Amino acid sequence: MKIVEEFSKFAYEYNKYNVIQKEVAKKLITFLKRKNYKQVLDIGSGDGEIYRNLIKQNIEFEKFVAVDFSKEMLEIHPSCHSIQKICLDFNKDNCFEKIATKRFDLLLSSSALQWSEDITSVLLNLSSLADAYYFSFFTSNTFKTLHNTAKINSPICSKEVILKALNKIFTYELELQEYRLEFNSVHEMLRYIKRSGVSGGVEQLTYKQMKNLMLNYPLNYLEFEVLFINVTGKI
Repeated sequence: MKIVEEFSKFAYEYNKYNVIQKEVAKKLITFLKRKNYKQVLDIGSGDGEIYRNLIKQNIEFEKFVAVDFSKEMLEIHPSCHSIQKICLDFNKDNCFEKIATKRFDLLLSSSALQWSEDITSVLLNLSSLADAYYFSFFTSNTFKTLHNTAKINSPICSKEVILKALNKIFTYELELQEYRLEFNSVHEMLRYIKRSGVSGGVEQLTYKQMKNLMLNYPLNYLEFEVLFINVTGKI
C-alpha cells in the first residue's frame, strides 16, 4: 500500500491516534522567533496540527497555505478565508509549480519529509520558496525495537541521511528528541501503528512473522526519535 493511501484510508481517525505527531507539532512552533508573518507554507499539513498550534500561540499571519498529498486529510484540515489548501505530492517532479511563483516568509514541515523518496531533491526544491524554515523529521530509529524484533527495515529516512541532505543546502540548529508511547498490549500497539496512518513496515510481515512479533516484542512502548531543525542560512 502506498503511503498516501495509508494516510487517506484512516484520515478521519487520524486525530485520535497521532499523539506523538501532535506533541512534535506543538514543540516545533516554540522555535519560531516572530509573532507575525504574512505568508505561511505548511508542507505535509495533515489534519492541521501546525495551523492549530499557530493559533494557540497567538502567532498571526495573513495567508496560510496547507499542502498535503492526501485529499482526505485536507478535507478535515481547518478552513477559513485565510487558508488555501493544495493537494500535491512532494515526491513528484515539478510538484511545486503551483506555488513556486509565490514567496513565503515562513515554511514549516512537521512529521512529513522523512517520507521523501529523494530528500535532497525535495529540500532543494523547498529552499527557494521561503525566507525562514523550521522542520521536524521522524527518523528511522522510530519503532527501532519493533523493526529489530521483526527483522525488517524502517521505511523512513535515517538521521544520517536527513542530516547529509540538510548539510548540502542549509546551515541550521538542531535538537534531537526521543519520545515513548506506552501500550497495554502488543495488539493495541499494532492497532495504533495502523490507525495512525503509517504501517511502520509492519504491513510487509507474513502471518508467521506477525505472530512472532506479538510473542517476542520486549517492550510495553514504542520508541520515536525526532529531529527538530531551525534553518539559520543557506549554503
